[in-house]
Amino acid sequence: MSRKYKFYNKEGLYFVSFATVYWIDVFVRPLYNDVLVDSLKYSITNLGLQLFCWCIMPSHVHLIFKAKDNNPDKILGRIKEHTSKALVKAIKENSQESRKEWMLWLFERAGLKISNVTRSQFWQHNNKPIELWSTEVIEQKADYLHDNPVVAGFVNEAWHWKYSLL
Repeated sequence: MSRKYKFYNKEGLYFVSFATVYWIDVFVRPLYNDVLVDSLKYSITNLGLQLFCWCIMPSHVHLIFKAKDNNPDKILGRIKEHTSKALVKAIKENSQESRKEWMLWLFERAGLKISNVTRSQFWQHNNKPIELWSTEVIEQKADYLHDNPVVAGFVNEAWHWKYSLL
């Protein structure tokens, strides 16, 4: 059975979450968050990503988006592919990264467990897109996305979280 979840309505608005392998807390350094934010900006400008809100947590990302060209699966795949390469490169080149060997070892280990991965695995494969089909569902997922850093105890108010767009 495929672990890959489907975007059934290509024109739909979606809530999606994706996490690093082993839930590794990669996004605790501004450098790595910047790589991800730059990739989202690129995807908006060049790939037709319509991003309504987002939140980067230490080990995972939440997005509410739709695809201008009705290809949400392709856009999400391109974002994950690009960011995985760029983030592994940033980790390798970061002389300040005390967890470098450990993280790279875990990425390689995760890649060995998956037959279609040639080197290392940064993101978990499952995304579980949820189509947002009503105002009530949109508001519920947007609230969840923005309250995530509050519930996790990182900030007292959602608008205090730097890596989120309200």
